[in-house]
Amino acid sequence: MLDFGCGSGILALAALKLGAASATGVDNDPQALTASRDNAERNGIGAALQVFLPDDAPQTAYPVVVANILAVALIHLAPTLASRTLPGGVIALSGILKGQEYDVLTAFAQYFDDLRISQQEDWIRIDGRRR
Repeated sequence: MLDFGCGSGILALAALKLGAASATGVDNDPQALTASRDNAERNGIGAALQVFLPDDAPQTAYPVVVANILAVALIHLAPTLASRTLPGGVIALSGILKGQEYDVLTAFAQYFDDLRISQQEDWIRIDGRRR
């Protein structure tokens, strides 16, 4: 699985704890990569997590891609995140405030089917399956 904009690595770590064989974290902040590595080590799963700056990340497609970043960044990254999702793979996008979901949906609709919106308070998650 790929956690794009991994921050502390929490989504990648959760995926590993829930059974993912491996995870890749990508973030443009070197401190986020350090935090992700440290958190993986503290949780006994350091060997299963690789972390990279965006330019250094392998150009691999994954069966699961998650990104918890601001809507404007998600929209900009739509082609990149789509190319990193295997055909038939799933994507989950969060960090989206209510009212921003339709712009994000529009950006991802050309790449993904079955896009669904989930809401918790003022936060939105969008998930779908890669064509």
